[in-house]
Amino acid sequence: MGDAFCELIERLPADELPKVGGLNASIVVSIDFTGLKSGVGRAVLATGEPISASLARRMACEAGLIPAVLGSRSELLDLGRTARLFNGAQRLGLVVTQRVCTVLGCDWPAHLCHAHHDDSWFSGGETNFDEARLLCPRHHARIHDPRFETTIHPDNQVTFHMRT
Repeated sequence: MGDAFCELIERLPADELPKVGGLNASIVVSIDFTGLKSGVGRAVLATGEPISASLARRMACEAGLIPAVLGSRSELLDLGRTARLFNGAQRLGLVVTQRVCTVLGCDWPAHLCHAHHDDSWFSGGETNFDEARLLCPRHHARIHDPRFETTIHPDNQVTFHMRT
């Protein structure tokens, strides 16, 4: 039944799949272009789990490919004040770069996290990629709780302290 389910997923049109956070159901695979082309080597899922390059190539055969150029500037991922919610491209970028909830010690997977503005949009913050972070639902509620003080550390990890 698992094989049948995988076959079904591979055959469904992408535009008919449900969306979460502006993204269709997606599998994020990191692999260099040479490995994808040759089918030799190793790829890594967004969860950190390694898969073979040949499996990544087979998965890419039926999917749309979105190249993620890491280390480049993110101008196209910056929306400023024109939109309050993060778009699909921004969410995908966060999934690729952050991988899990950004609270220290939390390992909630990125695809289940909420995108959060470091500077509140309602207080003039912008919907820009470099001002966004992923937070699991529990920590997203906590970051908005006035009883807690939030610290964003230089490594982009977040910690909370009860206000006194």
